[in-house]
Amino acid sequence: MTKRPGDTSQNIQLLIDLMARLPGLGPRSARRAVLMLLKKRAGLMAPLAQAMAEVALSAQDCATCGNIGTSDICTICTDPARDNGTLCVVTDVADLWALERSQLFKGRYHILGGTLSPLDGLGPNELRIPDLAKRITQGEVREVILALNATVDGQTTAHYIADILRPSGVLITSLAQGVPIGGELDYLDDGTIGAALRARGNF
Repeated sequence: MTKRPGDTSQNIQLLIDLMARLPGLGPRSARRAVLMLLKKRAGLMAPLAQAMAEVALSAQDCATCGNIGTSDICTICTDPARDNGTLCVVTDVADLWALERSQLFKGRYHILGGTLSPLDGLGPNELRIPDLAKRITQGEVREVILALNATVDGQTTAHYIADILRPSGVLITSLAQGVPIGGELDYLDDGTIGAALRARGNF
């Protein structure tokens, strides 16, 4: 029997295929997740669908730091209790969220949106490096913490940023012990991130 375009099973398979594209979910995990959603349509699937629809319409990048929020300027950038003099540079939003989980950093953030990678066509202008340099020239920042991943691309990017910021006279530091070589912040536990923040040193 030929399935009609609106056949329910086709819609379910499309949902599975879309879920399988998410990080950490393969086809099997996606099938299990979809089955769970189908079993709990009223209590889980419907609210999830509504929340996803609302976030899809309202989410936007912070014009100052690059964080994801629901307004032009995120809540971290508008928080008057944060320290304007300390700026933590991270690769992406997941790293910012990882640092926030530690509840130890009380400064501001700057999200690059990636790392330098000539093979992928990612140079300084494709990242938010010019925006970072502009923020430093405004004079409020005393220390820049380079909290980039301990990978080749991450450290190459850190050295590049350090070179362009040194003439400004701002203190440049990096995360210290606790971050393993090849490690990525989003996969580290809160204690490890906290130790790395406390033991940061000159870059």
